[in-house]
Amino acid sequence: MVDFYFGAGALVMILTGLALARLLWGPGPADRMMAAQLLGTGGGAIALLIGTGSGVTAMVDVALLLALLAAFAAVALCAGEPGSKGIHRERIK
Repeated sequence: MVDFYFGAGALVMILTGLALARLLWGPGPADRMMAAQLLGTGGGAIALLIGTGSGVTAMVDVALLLALLAAFAAVALCAGEPGSKGIHRERIK
């Protein structure tokens, strides 16, 4: 079963690595953001698979941290777009 976890982790790592090309050479900021989200999700999946295969329970914390950082990156992109009003600031008043 350990071989399955490491094999699945390697497959996810290869497929997530292909998203890196889209991240670097994406045509627009939305494509780049989606690729960054995929890298965060794929990194979390890799951490969970390798952590489960090797028995290191701390990898669950690493996976949660990667998912949290990917979510914050998406919020930062939405709030930081030029010309946007951020996340509904006019409703906060």
